[in-house]
Amino acid sequence: MSAARILLLRGGLSAEREVSLTSAAEVERALVGAGYEVTSLDPGWDVAETLPWALEGVDVVFNALHGKWGEDGNIQALLNFARVPYTHSGVMASSLAMDKPRAKLLFAAAGIPIVHDRPVTLAELRTGSDPLLRPYVIKPSHEGSSVGVKIVMPGSGPTDLSGMETYDSLIVEDYVPGRELTVSVLQARGQAPRALAVTELETDAAFYDYEAKYSAEAQTRHIVNPDSLPGDVQEALLRWSEAAHETLGCRGATRADFRYDPDSGRIAILEVNTQPGLTPLSLLPEQALATGMDFTTLVTWMVENAACDA
Repeated sequence: MSAARILLLRGGLSAEREVSLTSAAEVERALVGAGYEVTSLDPGWDVAETLPWALEGVDVVFNALHGKWGEDGNIQALLNFARVPYTHSGVMASSLAMDKPRAKLLFAAAGIPIVHDRPVTLAELRTGSDPLLRPYVIKPSHEGSSVGVKIVMPGSGPTDLSGMETYDSLIVEDYVPGRELTVSVLQARGQAPRALAVTELETDAAFYDYEAKYSAEAQTRHIVNPDSLPGDVQEALLRWSEAAHETLGCRGATRADFRYDPDSGRIAILEVNTQPGLTPLSLLPEQALATGMDFTTLVTWMVENAACDA
């Protein structure tokens, strides 16, 4: 398809606002350079009023929002009503991917190994009793980019629960030691999903948290298609990433995050991100480049494969 005018959604209301603004700046630079006319909207609580005006004359919406309200199916539903094609996944896939417990139930049914979890309340955590055997992970049920994630290790002191009251629901899950791995997937309209590469993330932080993902000072090392990763493990990660994308009903670009324990051989999917970052430190552009697709080609591909829910 040929799209002359793009509406770029940036910023938004989530805890990942700054990431969205950085992604959008990179996307705008690339799309303008490719000859598109780009206008922007930073959606607030009045989006139901401002969005219809912003969509006047628009051919495609590039959704560069991250987190709640932009990645969870809400903005996608409004765009479906407007019948304007938009990048990334639709309402159902976006909502399911953001809901970690429900997504993992679907992954398990599809034969993708998961980390088991259970719901937990803040009141329960404040008692000081461990809801699982240590080590375990506490995280919001509906957030992305490792926002709000805390790891509780054996022998550690009381867990800092500050800020946890801002989340609607929490889960605890088993901690899988070992290597942090991620796989990006692209799916063009009418075609099967295609995994791009496996990247290992080595960080000096306790885990690949929000700071490690988006701070240049965090010194996270990205190793694309690491030679030290066994071939059968790499192949499994590629296939499970495609299966996870398909299981949730995603389209366009996604990224699946995994943990791999070399000692036990255990692999577990953590989540699927339906709005992978497009910042200078992001993984999707890096993996796309490893397959010969530069940044401008990647975001142009996203525009060309934009769609509405049927």
